[in-house]
Amino acid sequence: MKYFIVVGEPSGDLHGSNLMKGIVAEDSEAQFRFWGGDKMAEVGGRENLAKHYRETSFFGIAQVVRNLRTVLGQIDECKRDIEAFNPDVVILIDYPSFNMRIAKWAKAKGLKVYYYIAPKVWAWKEWRVKEIRKYVDRLYTIFPFETEYFRSKGIEPIFCGNPLCDSIAQYKATMPSREVFLSDNGLDERPIVALLAGSRRSEIKDNLADMIAISRHFPDYQFVVAAVPWLERELYEKILQGSEVKVVCNRTYDTLIYAEAAIVTSGTATLETALMNTPEIVLYHVPKIYEWLRPIVLKIPFISLVNINLGRECVREIVVNKIDVEAVSEELRSILEGGAKRAKMLADFAELQKMMGGEGSSRRAAADIVKSLRK
Repeated sequence: MKYFIVVGEPSGDLHGSNLMKGIVAEDSEAQFRFWGGDKMAEVGGRENLAKHYRETSFFGIAQVVRNLRTVLGQIDECKRDIEAFNPDVVILIDYPSFNMRIAKWAKAKGLKVYYYIAPKVWAWKEWRVKEIRKYVDRLYTIFPFETEYFRSKGIEPIFCGNPLCDSIAQYKATMPSREVFLSDNGLDERPIVALLAGSRRSEIKDNLADMIAISRHFPDYQFVVAAVPWLERELYEKILQGSEVKVVCNRTYDTLIYAEAAIVTSGTATLETALMNTPEIVLYHVPKIYEWLRPIVLKIPFISLVNINLGRECVREIVVNKIDVEAVSEELRSILEGGAKRAKMLADFAELQKMMGGEGSSRRAAADIVKSLRK
């Protein structure tokens, strides 16, 4: 069968590639055409990569507005590409601002539309539920709590587990030793506190300064920023100037796995950190006005995927305009080795890991996709 897959971000490329591996295992004659990245190209062939996510990733309203003509042109280009390929199914992975437009068009063309990694409408833009119900034939969720949410909206989703479990397990099987990681990155033997300040330029600028301030209270630890490869190193170094905080690039999983604890911004990274069994604090700098608007804008009580899935506060969320450095430092001490909150947090993480379904989620989702199409 023929599968057209659309992703627009690095995480989508990773999950898309694992899904494609699962599809090939179930359908030996699978043909792919995709908007994705290098990882998907390794599975489906570089000649079938129609557009790389580097050309389509525009973060935030300002970037989208500045590049609106390009975005609209890419949507039309994607439609033409799908039409020329004439697939048995269009599989959309996350990236809702783009993909929901493709879903609407594809459904009108009589194509099957499957959505893998459902849009997070339970947090914001709930109006998209109506569009999902109307334009998506099969919806795959990656969080167990989403099942009841979508059912309450008249949609019967499929939960096969969280693909991060597969990604982390695959990485752990080939990861370097702690000694090699430290040596390769110029780190010493002190325990590590990992700093994940975000994946966007604005997040780095807003969050990293607060993390540096906290690091000064822990001379016996080395604080290490896990930098993302798509942002220039100079951005980090400018902010880190005058501090002892170190930076490693494109080694997030290594940094987290070998860290004693982590300070993490909101997003998928909070869940990845928990699945790697690294105690964490969620720290996110916001404009003053957001502190007032948060109860109105956000429809859920938490921002970290750890707390959202557990339905309670497991990791401390500090979402403020100005942090109390002393108070946050005390919170960090409580989750380091010997800290009062560490054991309870690790027990909560074990519960969370079971909820996420363990390894094999990508293969299970792929098997369901192929089976449903054969029917």
